[in-house]
Amino acid sequence: MLWRFLPAAAAYFFLVSLLLASNTPASDIARYTFYVLWGVVLPGTLVFRALRRRPHSLVEDLAFGAVTGLVLELAAWAVLVRTGAQPFAVLWPLAVVIPFAAVPKLRRHWRPRSTTPYSPGWSWSVSGTVMLTSVYFHQTFLSLYPVLPDKEDSRLFGDMPYMLSLAANAKQNVPLTLPQVAGEPLHYHWFTFAHMAMTDMVGHVDLAVIESRLMVPALAALGMVITAVVAHRLIGRAWAGPVAALLVFAVCEFTAAYPNPVATWTFGAHSVRLMSWSSLSQAYSQPLLIALMGVVGDALRKSRRDGEASPGDSTDSPPLLGRGVYVLVAFFALASSAAKASTLPVAVAGLALCGFVLLITTRRIPWHVVGLGAILGGAQLFATAAIFNFESYGLEIIPFANVQSYWADPEQLRSPAFQAVVIVGTLVAFLLNHQLKLLGAIPLISKRRFRLEPVQWFLLGASVAGACAYLTIKSYNASYFTLAALNFGAILSAWGFCETFERAALGVRGRVALSCGAIAYSAALTFGIYRCSDRWSAYVTRLAGDEQGTATTYSLLLPALVLAAALVLAALGGAALWRLGARVWPPLRGRGAVVLLTAALATGTPGLFHDVLQSRESLWSYSWVMPGSQVEAARWIRAHSEPSDVLSTNSHCWQLEGPLPAGEPCDNTRSQWLSAYSERSVLIEGWAYAPRGIALSGGSVAYNGPFWDQELFRLNEDAVYRPTAAILGRLRDQHHVRYVVVHRPSGSESPLLADLATKVYDNGRMAVYELS
Repeated sequence: MLWRFLPAAAAYFFLVSLLLASNTPASDIARYTFYVLWGVVLPGTLVFRALRRRPHSLVEDLAFGAVTGLVLELAAWAVLVRTGAQPFAVLWPLAVVIPFAAVPKLRRHWRPRSTTPYSPGWSWSVSGTVMLTSVYFHQTFLSLYPVLPDKEDSRLFGDMPYMLSLAANAKQNVPLTLPQVAGEPLHYHWFTFAHMAMTDMVGHVDLAVIESRLMVPALAALGMVITAVVAHRLIGRAWAGPVAALLVFAVCEFTAAYPNPVATWTFGAHSVRLMSWSSLSQAYSQPLLIALMGVVGDALRKSRRDGEASPGDSTDSPPLLGRGVYVLVAFFALASSAAKASTLPVAVAGLALCGFVLLITTRRIPWHVVGLGAILGGAQLFATAAIFNFESYGLEIIPFANVQSYWADPEQLRSPAFQAVVIVGTLVAFLLNHQLKLLGAIPLISKRRFRLEPVQWFLLGASVAGACAYLTIKSYNASYFTLAALNFGAILSAWGFCETFERAALGVRGRVALSCGAIAYSAALTFGIYRCSDRWSAYVTRLAGDEQGTATTYSLLLPALVLAAALVLAALGGAALWRLGARVWPPLRGRGAVVLLTAALATGTPGLFHDVLQSRESLWSYSWVMPGSQVEAARWIRAHSEPSDVLSTNSHCWQLEGPLPAGEPCDNTRSQWLSAYSERSVLIEGWAYAPRGIALSGGSVAYNGPFWDQELFRLNEDAVYRPTAAILGRLRDQHHVRYVVVHRPSGSESPLLADLATKVYDNGRMAVYELS
């Protein structure tokens, strides 16, 4: 028993050591561990065991159980906050524990009856992936950023205050409102922040510690374990699990650029960065989406006739989950729908393709697929109507709008043939950049000649849908569809890799040689791009005749395209040499395909290591200055106010490196620090992410135009610069403002304010006045 749990314990204590080395309080780690076990894993595992028909493994019970627990806590959160019972949040698991202890038929689920322990090799492989990612987190964030900015030149990622403010708002409101504009509805995927609120209320851990230290590594670890479990369930091979986990978390975008700042992100958001703190909703939604993929795929394994596994299933396949799978589909679909708005649509698209193929090939309506589609469609409708209020956030269907700048030729200087080459090259660059994980699907589809199983059609449809969405919808945010789809593509690619590997029938020495070769190739490519990318990019752009970087719109894509062409030529040469070598040494025969596929997948690994190197050499370009004095003032307000209190401030612009020059307009209305660190709503702070503003932005990620209610805005500003008793009285009586918070770098307050209100805090940079 000790040896069975040693890999999990090693991964846990390794992460704990990194957290402690990053100045994370040991008491917070202990409380968070208690929260995870008591508030997530225990109730979720009990419910999952009651829904699945036959046990398979303890790891599967705990992985699916943890994701089920995330769903259950959403319901508990809504009840607790709606009824004002937040102080009793720690007791909510009793709603599950007591019935499972009292009802005899449920009591048996306390005993682990799993029959299939995973091998030590499987366990250590998954554990090693978790530890690898923990090192990545430590190097790129934990060791670089403080939990709370405590110096005047402290820096943090620009969206972190916004996400922190939403978590604080979730402790008081169902549904959430926009903390930066008190009372403004928030039609947004906010389930992530309800999860953070429950972590605070159950575990009594500071939200800042949850956000900047604990949440992301824990969710990433869960994502890796659930990926490995789902891959085994769908593919039918246990060892496919670690392969799929590596594809999801280690194979990144292909780029020949180093460093690779946001300006050179050629096709939207990168998955490497989004494993981290830049998108908490991405980190939270990933385990839910992968679990949804697993239960939908399990339902598709079910034969329409007798309920047994389909003929394509391996003897190593876990037993079907049974009728409870439809309840699990509903659970995970509802939670995914507003965890990240881009996740559920790709699953719906994959299921639609699966149903269409079954309808054509069997000439029967696949009612089980229709039923699954009804569940997923209902969840999507729920989120669209009840959570998003049919908001589009400026998304428009304009084919190729996100990539057409690379082939733009407004003066029509190119010939039609050359323009066609540029367009094709741009689309090839997109596939190279984002779709390397899918390469394993090519031998799978080729070998089966498109005679795929329903599960494989589902995975393929979802994989393709994400890329198509990005190429169809105009918005940077459309890249999140691609990132969601890559989870499906990783499972499908792992499936193809496993079959290719098994056909090669490598011995022990062959497997060792393949592993060492992949590591050596990845290391060489990583080092080569790191040391030579500048000279390489300059050489390629010089060949293209764009040394000034002004005329050729596609020049940013050329280094990666030319490097990819060079690697393809090297692969063709290697294949020719392999065929010649096979004539001399027969053991090489039939094994070139697995070598080529391994090398192709390993081509995406440098991004992970480059991100670490880049983070150590310079902070990310979206890491902005957050003075500790502002955080100190906001935390003082949190300690001396009630959650229902509203604040008023003159801080609306994130001034980045210092005060704006006199008369300069603000072009970055992302001031969110006050609502974040005070955990209170502000009458008007920053409005860059307000839904009604984003809708006016034309698909941009932020709105930096004027505030929509100029009368209210003038009232807010007059309270600081032109105060009168009547103005302050309106703020207090009509808008429930208790404190006026003056951000002096934005403008010093009028001397009259001290006569009309009570100054209760002043640290030089910030002043706080209480309205009596």
